[in-house]
Amino acid sequence: MKKTSLISIALFIICCNSDQNQMIVSGKVDGLRKGTIYLQKELDSTIVSLDSVKINGNSDFKLSTVIDEPDIYYLYLNKDDGDSLNDIITFFGNKGEININTRLSTFDSSYEISGSKNSELLREYFSIIRKYNLQNLDLLEIFYNAQINNNQKRIDSVNEKLENLIKRKYLYSLNFSITNSENEISPYIAVSQIPDANKDLLKKVYDTLPENIKVSKYGKVLMELSVD
Repeated sequence: MKKTSLISIALFIICCNSDQNQMIVSGKVDGLRKGTIYLQKELDSTIVSLDSVKINGNSDFKLSTVIDEPDIYYLYLNKDDGDSLNDIITFFGNKGEININTRLSTFDSSYEISGSKNSELLREYFSIIRKYNLQNLDLLEIFYNAQINNNQKRIDSVNEKLENLIKRKYLYSLNFSITNSENEISPYIAVSQIPDANKDLLKKVYDTLPENIKVSKYGKVLMELSVD
């Protein structure tokens, strides 16, 4: 009888710990009638699916997984149409409930997210970076046209603008990391967007982090990158 009670208590403790470490991702994809939504994460350089739900008429979804600490996750939509374009939402997962609502036609760009401060900041960051990337594409088009026309003066001018754009993008990423040093996204932006930056700059970001962020997954990676 006593042995049975001890087993029951142990199972209860395991279940409680599992619930405390659980991340639940729910939401709706307007316009989606059929497909499969996957909750994914990169493990050992491979994207693996942690949970999935088939959609057949009802576009609501709910996914879950056990999580140790805030990290990058992906919401992948397989629309069963062979088109894999614009079908992944990158977000910062954390323990608790996260809500993601979006539309089928603009799955990766029109989503709204709540329940994750890091994800809200990540969305803000990507919205600005997207503008830099569009400017870069416009300049590259001008650059290639100048090459075709053998317009050296134009080529030199565009090259200068491209270099300035890269510097502005780097500075934005650096300032974003420093400004949001209280969140796990700070070292993540540094190690994923500007890993080849000057070590002194990376150390500047690292030094602004509070202790709990320094010992996080990306905080540890940033420390390694900032060491000579």
